[in-house]
Amino acid sequence: MSTLGRRAIPARAWLRNPLAVAAMALLPAAAVGLALAAGAGAGPAEVIDALVEGTLGSPFAIGTSLNNAAIIMFVAAGFTVAYRAGLVNVGGEGQMCLGGIAATTVGVTVGDAMPVWLGVVLALVAAVFAGGCWAAIAAWLYVRRGTSEIITTLLLNFVGLALVVLVVHEPALLRQPVTSSETLPQSETLGGASHLPLLGLTRSPATIAIVLALIGITAVGIVLRHSAIGLRLRSVGLSPSASARLGIGVDKVRFVGLATAGGFSGLAGGILVTSAPFVLAEGFSSGFGFTGLVVGLLARGSMVAVAAVSVFLGFLVAGGINLQLAAGVPSSTVTVVQSVLIIVIAGATLWTTTSRKKTSAVSPAAATDEAAEEVRL
Repeated sequence: MSTLGRRAIPARAWLRNPLAVAAMALLPAAAVGLALAAGAGAGPAEVIDALVEGTLGSPFAIGTSLNNAAIIMFVAAGFTVAYRAGLVNVGGEGQMCLGGIAATTVGVTVGDAMPVWLGVVLALVAAVFAGGCWAAIAAWLYVRRGTSEIITTLLLNFVGLALVVLVVHEPALLRQPVTSSETLPQSETLGGASHLPLLGLTRSPATIAIVLALIGITAVGIVLRHSAIGLRLRSVGLSPSASARLGIGVDKVRFVGLATAGGFSGLAGGILVTSAPFVLAEGFSSGFGFTGLVVGLLARGSMVAVAAVSVFLGFLVAGGINLQLAAGVPSSTVTVVQSVLIIVIAGATLWTTTSRKKTSAVSPAAATDEAAEEVRL
């Protein structure tokens, strides 16, 4: 019995690999997307052409897609940190809003006289701090009152979105002077010193955000897998009671994990407003917090998967805009596809969890080998 269990482990471990799960989850999601497009009167060929044109059809499209991917990577990296500690950060959208507000406040203050690198650093540091503090509210409620972090981070999203509406409508805060009745409520334009530098690609709006994002997820991967901090996060996520007996401050680790997730999402919001058109406006976060949540669920702790899925969804978001313009398919179809991805990945997680429990009951030795294999993944 034990030998058979050991032989079956590699197959089950492969099925739990984040990249394999993501690939399998994309199939039903793509089928749903094509079905919705067909309902809107667009055939598969027309949909594919519109997506390709919107993502790879020009240097501008590629640059926009890379910028989208960078934002998603930051949110997903933060989600992964909190998830490793056993917490689920659903508040990426609200944390992005606070980060955007903080970066805008700094950006409209520094003007053009300050060196660019210093203005950008100050704006992004403010964004990280604001996003981390916003997530710290939910973290404090969790460790002190036992309130579900899922509920609090979700509700704080709505508060964050409302704060953006407030600051861009209130002249005493960040709203730009109204020059006509047609002027949309938005902030003043950020000073040139806080404009994120371009990547330098010909006719492309791509900024250094993608480079910062790749550096960020690499650093997160190293910390989570090869540091004492990562070990504590993993220990608390697997067994809080055992971690407490080993002398690990469970509440402290969880507080820091969720606040760090908020910092990453706040950074994503800061990068959004320090990129063109360099203003804070209603809806500026564009659902990236939700998309980052999808990537975090799909990646399941793998930074390689975070990068791969973020790039895919970054291009998909950019293609969704052209999908509406060229094929007449609502851009909300992309959101529906992302929702299907969440449902499928949640089902896959439930299935693999049930499978592990059954394996543990049948063969403890096989379960030990399986757990070790999962850690290596």
